[in-house]
Amino acid sequence: MPESTVHNNAPSHPTFTPAHLKFINAKLEKLSPEKIIEWAMISLPGLIQTTAFGPTGLVILDMINRIHIDQQATSHHPTPSSSSASEDEENDPKKSAYNTQRHPVPLIFIDTLYHFQETLDLAQQVQDHYNIPLKIYKPLRCETTQDFEREYGQQLWETDELSYDFIVKVEPGRRAYQELNAQAVISGRRRSQKGDRAHLDILEVEQGTGLLKLNPLATWSFQQVWTYLRAYQVPFNALLDQGYRSIGDWHSTKPATNPDDERSGRWEGKQKSECGLHVDYFKMRAEFQATQKKKQALLAAQQQLAQATAQVA
Repeated sequence: MPESTVHNNAPSHPTFTPAHLKFINAKLEKLSPEKIIEWAMISLPGLIQTTAFGPTGLVILDMINRIHIDQQATSHHPTPSSSSASEDEENDPKKSAYNTQRHPVPLIFIDTLYHFQETLDLAQQVQDHYNIPLKIYKPLRCETTQDFEREYGQQLWETDELSYDFIVKVEPGRRAYQELNAQAVISGRRRSQKGDRAHLDILEVEQGTGLLKLNPLATWSFQQVWTYLRAYQVPFNALLDQGYRSIGDWHSTKPATNPDDERSGRWEGKQKSECGLHVDYFKMRAEFQATQKKKQALLAAQQQLAQATAQVA
């Protein structure tokens, strides 16, 4: 069973009263996504970005890249060593900027071990395109799908969906926050994705933990996201050209079935709109632990029954 990733020495998060948060959101609503991100990079300590390389996350990453390049250009003062930069760097502003200062917002990818190959290919392409490191988190003690299925069995998402979500997404995500001392997380959620996201604030405080969550593209539509990707030649998932809109694990993702609901291809036939990363962490952890205790009790009972049967025989 995954160990708890919340410890007493977890970083303290900035504290906002409801009135303060409402005031900030009112100001952020008037800003462009670029300005929201720029504000966050300056104002929010411990800022990270989590992404599964969906369209919105890629737009955010590209905006961070452009803001970083502009900041570097503004503060850069040529030195004798900088004049000897390679021709490749001079012709590639992304590489030049990132070589002078590390990427300002750590980029986190939670590898559930069940992503599409197209998603994994894109992860590598993005690293190469932006010349940035990617911090990858997987389920505890599992490097491959085979490792996972030896530990938890096949198709856990069918037999115990809550445990699956906790083990492959929630726990690795929380572990990333802990190890990186994250205090604020940039996400790619948008109101136009409907469901639980329809009334999304740009800046949220996670219940129970105090973690800040920033949704800089909350007001954008899918068409605005798509237009940006094309205009700035941002790498994107090849599955988008096959009718997919929201892309998660291969076993729970299909092309969108409703053109007005881009997440209609997720969790078909289930009353579900979130994977667990954006729900109450402590509530989900408690439910997961309760499920594990029931499983352990059932297993113990089965073993006792088997022993009793063997003795009678």
